[in-house]
Amino acid sequence: MKKYFPVLTIAGSDSSGGAGIQADIKTMSALGCYAASAITSITVQNTLGVTAVQAIRPDIVAGQIRAVMDDIYPLAIKIGMVNDADTICAIADTLSQYDVDRLVVDPVMVSTSGSRLMQEDALEVFCRRLLPMAALLTPNVPEAEVLTGMKITSCADMDIAAGRILKKGCEAVLIKGGHLAGRKTDRLYRVVDENRFVEGSSAVDEYRVVDGGLMMYEFACDNVLTRNTHGTGCTLSAAIASYLAFGCPAGDAIALAKEYLTEALQAGADVEIGGGHGPVNHFFDPKKLIKK
Repeated sequence: MKKYFPVLTIAGSDSSGGAGIQADIKTMSALGCYAASAITSITVQNTLGVTAVQAIRPDIVAGQIRAVMDDIYPLAIKIGMVNDADTICAIADTLSQYDVDRLVVDPVMVSTSGSRLMQEDALEVFCRRLLPMAALLTPNVPEAEVLTGMKITSCADMDIAAGRILKKGCEAVLIKGGHLAGRKTDRLYRVVDENRFVEGSSAVDEYRVVDGGLMMYEFACDNVLTRNTHGTGCTLSAAIASYLAFGCPAGDAIALAKEYLTEALQAGADVEIGGGHGPVNHFFDPKKLIKK
């Protein structure tokens, strides 16, 4: 009997297929993993925006997670859109019953089109219950601003924000700089004396200490000129989780995931799906299901 590389995504459903659970499953499958899922909410959306969100009952969300954890044993988990406080508690309570050491949390708060995807009262619960469980948190600049209560307009601001986020308990944070002017640079941070997550990565030697005593590594890439950016955050975090499942250290997983996303953006730049922000091309070079 052959073994494969299962990954679990816990996220909301996107009816247009470009983001959320659909983007996660496409990404994980394209990279050769076996994708399992737990749906947290149903969104009514297309490339133009989100018009409604219906949360799944928290006990059903918890049941989906247990069903996967007890049978399929995912090697990594990615959490995306979680709309309400009760669901956040259900996820945290359920995952705490298992040995989870490769947990990527993408704090989805606002969609590409600008629609709010997390209820106001859920933020405090998210920071208290779910964020400390994350091996890696992957906020973009607007999300990092919400998490820290500060404005971020430069890489120096990113350094300060990272320190504030790490104090909330996650093991490492990747702040995505796509909303800043200039060349797109993402920064991975961890506390200097905390090396569990990035130890062994080929990127470790290129870390440097920034103000606040944090180890930081930059991932820079050229801009891709396209309006088809729907689901890029979901895609990146799902790809990181996939490479972590393969056993890659964090720095390598992020670098490979960014390479995959950049190629997916390039391959989807001239694809016209919908009248707004279209999806990336997840299947530009799909892999067969990879065996251990």
